[in-house]
Amino acid sequence: MAVSSPPQQVSIYPILAVNFVGTLGFSIVLPFLVYLVTRLGGNALIYGVLGATYSFFQLIGAPILGRWSDRWGRRRILMLSQLGTLLSWGIFLIALLLPVRTMFNVESNVVGVFTITLPLAVLFFARALDGITGGNVSVANAYLADITPEEERSANFGKMAVSANLGFIVGPALAGVLGATAMGETLPVLAAFGISLVATVLIGALLPEPPHCVIGTDPERVNVSQVLGPDQKECYALERPPELSWLGVLRLPRIRLILTVHFLVFLAFNFFYIAFPVHAATQIAWSLVEVGVFFSVLGLLMALVQGPVLSAASKRLSDRTLVLSGSAVLAISFAFFTSEKTLSIYVGAAALAFGNGLMWPSLLSLLSKAAEQPVQGAVQGFAGSSSAVASILGLIVGGLLYGVLGAAVFAVAAGLTAAVWVLSFAIPRSVSAGT
Repeated sequence: MAVSSPPQQVSIYPILAVNFVGTLGFSIVLPFLVYLVTRLGGNALIYGVLGATYSFFQLIGAPILGRWSDRWGRRRILMLSQLGTLLSWGIFLIALLLPVRTMFNVESNVVGVFTITLPLAVLFFARALDGITGGNVSVANAYLADITPEEERSANFGKMAVSANLGFIVGPALAGVLGATAMGETLPVLAAFGISLVATVLIGALLPEPPHCVIGTDPERVNVSQVLGPDQKECYALERPPELSWLGVLRLPRIRLILTVHFLVFLAFNFFYIAFPVHAATQIAWSLVEVGVFFSVLGLLMALVQGPVLSAASKRLSDRTLVLSGSAVLAISFAFFTSEKTLSIYVGAAALAFGNGLMWPSLLSLLSKAAEQPVQGAVQGFAGSSSAVASILGLIVGGLLYGVLGAAVFAVAAGLTAAVWVLSFAIPRSVSAGT
């Protein structure tokens, strides 16, 4: 184990730019993807399975990339992940140029009627490739944890969430403009490819490798500054970070509880995101424009809360307190979506943005503080896998529950978030303090 100099402060803005550009490239395709799948022979089930394909392969790839980032460095693995995304958009473009040739037809009372065509099969391959290399978020979170002092993590994870929300606001709007041209879906996908290329260049040109070290005290050495002056943190570079399986991650102190909370929050949100568009279109008869405006407003409100509001709140309140208060407001917010009145729904959106804006970045901050630095990537990778499982369950179970329960599925989401609130009381106060 070799002693290195204390790490220099690294700017967070390059990683925020990478996160924004990556989200922008993903969200620019979302508005028309369901129409593209239908045109190529699929139905609503195939659209859902296409979404679950990404999550399924991310479940496999995220923890591997997280562990690799612990060993080989965040920047290198982030570049690998981004190159996978860039290649997947290239394959996506190729799919749009292929002839719509039928591979086989399915007619069933259970799964409906659909056709698997050649370009549709290539789309599945593209989404699988993006998923297996989809450690962008996990590795980016580990990178941010590496370069951020513990007292600033909640605010900086809030900025990370803001950058993602801004991408989700700009992306669909840009898709609407580009998709209205004579090139149809091809131009937005081409834009997604170009945006991913920009993200790759940003990583290569602007993103330095963060200091990879363990902060602690050498038990065989007494530093005079610890006796006569301010406490100085020694930085020890590990020759080889420990390998951790998913069972090993769950055995880490304080990690299991926080990951359980992380999973339940993600599951509740996936129930909401799969059910609300269907509810809006079928029960309250909103147009596509009205649905788009709703999600744009929701994204804007989240960006506002996760920016200035969270920045101010994190200076006065601990991460644990923010998770508790945010999850309580979030649980209440879901109840508003059972209504068919526009005013009630927008009140729910405001409450959802406020609760999630306080809770989610603070939860990510707690997770990063509970994980030791040498295994930060492994823990974040496992969190990415947990999110992927929640996404798969949310897409499938949430859709099925809405078919049975209707708007009452939002009450299920509220119940899951209430469970998060109860479990959060068990998070030790020492985690918020980073001890």
